[in-house]
Amino acid sequence: MTDTFDGFGERDKSIVLPESFFGQLLPLIDDLAELKLTLFCMWALQQREGRYRYLTGADFAGSESLLAGLQAAAPKADPLSTLDAALARALERGTLLQAQISRSGGEQVTLYLMNTTRGREACEAIAQGQVIIEPDTAAVEILPPRPSIYRLYEQEIGALTPMIAEGLKDLEAEYPAGWLHDAVRVAAEKQAKNLKFMRAVLERWRKEGRRDDEINEREGSVESDHSQSRFLSGKYADYIDH
Repeated sequence: MTDTFDGFGERDKSIVLPESFFGQLLPLIDDLAELKLTLFCMWALQQREGRYRYLTGADFAGSESLLAGLQAAAPKADPLSTLDAALARALERGTLLQAQISRSGGEQVTLYLMNTTRGREACEAIAQGQVIIEPDTAAVEILPPRPSIYRLYEQEIGALTPMIAEGLKDLEAEYPAGWLHDAVRVAAEKQAKNLKFMRAVLERWRKEGRRDDEINEREGSVESDHSQSRFLSGKYADYIDH
């Protein structure tokens, strides 16, 4: 006997499905569990807030309706095993993206995102370490990805030459991305439009550490006239145009 459905209600909340789901993705999906998982993701992610939205394994395993649907798709299998297989198929197909984060205590957590422009942006931001993990709720806030060091240099300082690009590549291999971005902004602030100044700043930070009164790490800008004068009159003075 076929189970029946009572019908949609007038007050049912609607969700949005992209046109490409019907025109491109749906013809490719040949597994019922994968299809149910995909539709669940499209619904669940629209219930989240924020620019970057994600699901975790607990979101899937904790959904009774999803597990019931997966049980119906594969009656003889454990629904959690069916879930793992459906996730693997969706990731392999490229419908979903995944990213790893580390919570306090070293716990590794996998985030699942739709393969959209924002989903790809979020994965890039996570790869760059642009995440904030709330200690009380363990919620993850994904920050916007930083521009590449080359694009930032052009925005803040000037045109790239092959020699400058090669120098930035060397610095990129030697120092953390956040340091490079801050060094570019310090150089722009000081009108020190050369790589020698940036390298001098980076070397000093590596030897002596970065001080809060020297640079605002959150904004990437110098905080005070006092801290600026330390560059203008100190060991970096020869690198600055003033």
